[in-house]
Amino acid sequence: MTVTKINKVLIANRGEIALRIMKTAQTVGIKTVAIYTEADAGSPHQAFADQAVLIGEGPVADSYLNSDKIIAAAIDCGADAIHPGYGFMSERSDFAQACKEAGLIFIGPSPQDIELMGNKAAAKRKMIEAGVPCVPGYEGEDQSPDAFKQAAKSIGFPLMVKAAAGGGGKGMRLVESEDELATGLELARSEAENAFGNGELILEKAITRPRHVEVQIFADRLGNTLHLGERDCSVQRRHQKVVEEAPCPVLTSDLRSTMGQVAVESAKSIAYEGAGTVEFLLAEDSSFYFLEMNTRLQVEHPVTEEITGRDLVALQFAVAEGRALGFEQSDVTLSGHAIEVRLYAEDPEQDFLPQTGDVKDWQTSKDLDVRTDEGIQTGQNLSPFYDPMLAKIIAYGDDREEARHSLIKGLKDTWLFGVKTNRDFLIEILENETFAEGQATTAFLQEEFGDRKNGKEETAVRAKIVAAALLYFSLQENSLEKSAGVSETLLGWGSPGFLISQLKLSQNGDVHTVSVRQEAPDGVTISLEQGSSYVEYLEDALRIDGTKVVIKSFLHDEDDLYFALDATTHHFRHVKAVSLLEAGGSSGQITAPMHGNIMEITASVGSKIKAGERLAVLEAMKMQHELIADHDGVVSEIYMAAGSQVKAGDLLISIALNEE
Repeated sequence: MTVTKINKVLIANRGEIALRIMKTAQTVGIKTVAIYTEADAGSPHQAFADQAVLIGEGPVADSYLNSDKIIAAAIDCGADAIHPGYGFMSERSDFAQACKEAGLIFIGPSPQDIELMGNKAAAKRKMIEAGVPCVPGYEGEDQSPDAFKQAAKSIGFPLMVKAAAGGGGKGMRLVESEDELATGLELARSEAENAFGNGELILEKAITRPRHVEVQIFADRLGNTLHLGERDCSVQRRHQKVVEEAPCPVLTSDLRSTMGQVAVESAKSIAYEGAGTVEFLLAEDSSFYFLEMNTRLQVEHPVTEEITGRDLVALQFAVAEGRALGFEQSDVTLSGHAIEVRLYAEDPEQDFLPQTGDVKDWQTSKDLDVRTDEGIQTGQNLSPFYDPMLAKIIAYGDDREEARHSLIKGLKDTWLFGVKTNRDFLIEILENETFAEGQATTAFLQEEFGDRKNGKEETAVRAKIVAAALLYFSLQENSLEKSAGVSETLLGWGSPGFLISQLKLSQNGDVHTVSVRQEAPDGVTISLEQGSSYVEYLEDALRIDGTKVVIKSFLHDEDDLYFALDATTHHFRHVKAVSLLEAGGSSGQITAPMHGNIMEITASVGSKIKAGERLAVLEAMKMQHELIADHDGVVSEIYMAAGSQVKAGDLLISIALNEE
């Protein structure tokens, strides 16, 4: 068999998978070409590549899904091959054929295999012919309502209506009874036509509470076909995978061997070449059924890499060049455990609505047991044109529990501020008892989180305390930087007494008023309706009521505060701040507690004042501080005017105190 060396590859994709492929290409000595849109200008995958080609404004139809532009870009820059990644053009048989006709190596299976396995009905018919166990169902060519009605009665309810073409959960409907069948067919067909341009449907018996287990297979041109173990992808939301792990927590070695062999035989039955994934539904009684075959690299391939020690992208390059895999089934060993989660720009509290906007700050875990496959960077704009998946976080451990704990810690050390993500929700999943015990099925998320509420009240209160402290100390630091010759020890202090600030913080449209009282240069008492806490400012953390709490935070434009507190991420906006300055003792001398501008004078010489009455308003630290008398008396002197600048310690007002 002829070996054709790939010298330069164009990656027909974007984001994390484009970067993932480029890094392996660089390792094996292949130059890379990125394609990008105006919406992706300056993105990490564009910057990393040896060359980059602009192919459109933003919408995918005119860019990442435009085969003519992609192939033209590959030819113009002298690429030998195209790697499609996953999604976009990865399972388009016409694109694979166009690459072949243009003299380019398509890094994937043949156009014929993509077309065959890309159609669920045709694929299932082929697997039944090959003796592969399949879910009882209907995959006939007759698409009439009567045909489906008769088939449904034969199969029995509940059943699944599925688009024959495509995947990713699109064109799928659970039908519980005959009364729901017509509507289910109509909705599934409409969604399938919109998503894939093909309204063909199949029916399958709904397997109650199954696991979704998939087997990674690889085949070269020399006839070598083997598997690299399985992945459990049961944690899904709307048929979209959220958490994946390898190996499957409930598979015995015998069942693993059996499923692996069935997957290999499935691939051999169509003379498959390259990377592929044979997906199964695993029932509670350990019976399993063919679901579909994905003819591409899977999103969740890193967990297989972690437990096998093999670079799947490097294997793809080798097979595409015509080389042998270089190892046999007996050489494949599974070591340890790996779990992956998908980080999405979405709001779990708003039915997982996709989010767009600017990435204010993006930080990943530095833990060596945690791997992050990312495609974003600080300052990047998240466009509405593309999938909301931003990164994959993967943890490896000697066993499942070690991997799970590493991943929880890794997620807590990962944060994205500026756009809402599902990070906190992922931590909730990993900490869930059912998941921890390895008992999650495809019904897991609905059963455990179907009626999930917003965070606990205790967490909400703690978040307000942290927000008030971080904003207050930040404003104080800004004030010190703008002041000349003022000691840090004088911040928050003045001869009249203590400074009490009332911060108004907005979160999710709700405004909260929080009282902050300066007690020491680095210590404040923060009071809410629910109680008070003493907070000290440390170099890298806060100490709340004696307990050190490490906070990861980002302050944008002085008023927008983002922070991660353990397993939760928060965003507060500083709306307004009003402070009360209590006159200390009975000196009758009111001085400025800090540098600032006199906004307003409410007292006048000769006026009688009562304790608690406002005398003036000082603006400092972007807050308005009310100077309040703590004693009855008569104003004898006023030493400043509205609009004047004052320094900390300046005498502002003198009061002749009433004798007790």
